[in-house]
Amino acid sequence: MEYQEIMKVLSDCGLGALVAADDWKICEVNEAAVRLLHGQEHNWLIGKYLFEIAEPLCAEPEQKMYAYIGFNEYLLRCPTPAAHNLPPDCRLIVFRAATRDAQCDMFEHALEQVSDAVIMCDEETRISFLNNACIKMDEVVPGDVIGEKNEDVYEPLDGQELIIPCSIREKQVFLSRRQIYTTRYNKNVDITANTYPIIQNGQVLGGYSIMKDWSAVDSLNKKIIELQAKLIAQSDPGKQRSGKSALSAKYHFNDITHISASIETLIEQCHRAAKSDSSVMIYGETGTGKELFAQSIHNDSRRAKGPFLAINCAAIPENLLEGLLFGTEKGAYTGAEHRQGYFEQANNGTLMLDELNSMNINLQAKLLRVLQDGVVRRVGGASAIHVDVRVLSNLNIPPMQAIEENKLRRDLFYRLGVVNLTIPPLRERKEDIPLLAKQFIMKCNVRLSRNVRGLDPATVDLFNAYSWPGNIRELEHIIEHAINILPDDEPMIKPDYIPKYMSESQSLLHPVSRPAESPALRSSLNSTMQDVERSTICKVLREHGGNISATARVLKMSRQNLQYRIRKYGIQVKELLM
Repeated sequence: MEYQEIMKVLSDCGLGALVAADDWKICEVNEAAVRLLHGQEHNWLIGKYLFEIAEPLCAEPEQKMYAYIGFNEYLLRCPTPAAHNLPPDCRLIVFRAATRDAQCDMFEHALEQVSDAVIMCDEETRISFLNNACIKMDEVVPGDVIGEKNEDVYEPLDGQELIIPCSIREKQVFLSRRQIYTTRYNKNVDITANTYPIIQNGQVLGGYSIMKDWSAVDSLNKKIIELQAKLIAQSDPGKQRSGKSALSAKYHFNDITHISASIETLIEQCHRAAKSDSSVMIYGETGTGKELFAQSIHNDSRRAKGPFLAINCAAIPENLLEGLLFGTEKGAYTGAEHRQGYFEQANNGTLMLDELNSMNINLQAKLLRVLQDGVVRRVGGASAIHVDVRVLSNLNIPPMQAIEENKLRRDLFYRLGVVNLTIPPLRERKEDIPLLAKQFIMKCNVRLSRNVRGLDPATVDLFNAYSWPGNIRELEHIIEHAINILPDDEPMIKPDYIPKYMSESQSLLHPVSRPAESPALRSSLNSTMQDVERSTICKVLREHGGNISATARVLKMSRQNLQYRIRKYGIQVKELLM
């Protein structure tokens, strides 16, 4: 179709179109373009330069640059249809009114910044929007749940119907309604919500909830009670003080960001382990969040109101570490003072030994004696002091490797490793990366006063290809690095702003090695496991007609994780259904 005919058809459809030379001088315009650009007549626009009138229309449509042409009026460039017979060295530019689009983007931006969680659904209860606070509270990845029915993502635990579907169906507002639910990823949430149907001219368009995390409100109430108790105790020194020790753990299991099944299973094990007083040994690579799990176990135990102390065995010299653990008596050595050790300070609470494998083997023997007898003797002291302390420990190498390398006494392992927990590295739970990245982006936005929206798809691919030797701590570092150097007008983190070592690292090509494992055996096992995984994915995809969401639910993984594996194994979904 010739360009003149195309321009007329576009004008009839309300779309502006103009022909511009290579230097952006306007040669021809249609009726809609004159109206949208506020021209008095055709000749007013002919000969002018487009970048002087509406420069954003010179950008490619994929960039989605709004042209501001007056109060609350915006234009947006559209993809250009193929046109014949264009004048030499000229191009066809198509654009439309986009005030509603711009307003929608501005409203969405405002909702992203509010502290209350907001979720919006269409008339069929399909999720259309989640703000940052909702993503953080529910620990869901928008790409996995947008377009899904509300009831397919959330399940009530209090015997009540989900609020939004009820509000849409009954066309009623529900205020200050409390609800307890679990997400598809087994995150339990307790909220109070104001829920509204969206009704226009009698038609129900959807509904939305504005929610507060009830656990946060409850925690705030408890803090108020504790502060009141402290004020009473200060006004009456003879009155015994109550409440938590100042030496406390701040993290709970709800603070562990995840959607992966492996972390969910680990949290369930930790919940069960927290109910007893047995010692727990946690193994995880550097940066996996071992102390986060240790503090959560303490806060979920009967000792939660008691003190929680942590000591890094790798950061303190051996001669000082013994005194810090067991305490000292004045004169025990030059400069020694009468001082309680960590075991005494943690009485009726929990003591965490960080990087236990860095503790001197001789000191481990003394530690074992304390654990066996429940008694400590201060350095330079003779009296026995009985203590009631639960000991948690962590290692950054596997326990058996630590024993073989003489970094951990076998008998101490049996004493401290009654419960053994392993935190999977990030490379084995890559479905958690988008959610973790989103949390770190929101955290950095607050601290650095930025407004970064998320990860560019190319960055997600780069993250999925990387082996993450530094795990979650490395991911947080990379996000903060990127936001620091990101231009102020760039809303997405693109690969250009990721540290170069990621793309240059050999870890992209070679997975992190494991000790005492035959390369041939490892290759054979990996190949077999991958074949089984690929076959299972193909089978479930066929059974569900190629539906990604349904397949992901059956396989108990996120949509993003499933799509990553489909790309990884080169699965052609359409061919499976033929």
